[in-house]
Amino acid sequence: MQTTDLIGYIAACLTTGAFIPQAWMTWRRKRAEGVSLGMYVLMVTGISMWLTYGILLQAWPVIIANFITMLLALFILGMKLIYK
Repeated sequence: MQTTDLIGYIAACLTTGAFIPQAWMTWRRKRAEGVSLGMYVLMVTGISMWLTYGILLQAWPVIIANFITMLLALFILGMKLIYK
């Protein structure tokens, strides 16, 4: 594994992991009052573009990180819409 890939995987774990506390708290409390709908709509759009970019380049750190992040962001967005 190249150093650049290792850095990419570490960055992917950190940035993807940043969504876990929000997803956990929203699910556990069954409330999403503090979650910004606009922010998550923009975030999901941006993540989908990063995912597409990673697929086109076959950049696995980008693909894996953004796939997992997309799932977490969609989960939070869905909870925001459900608990509105």
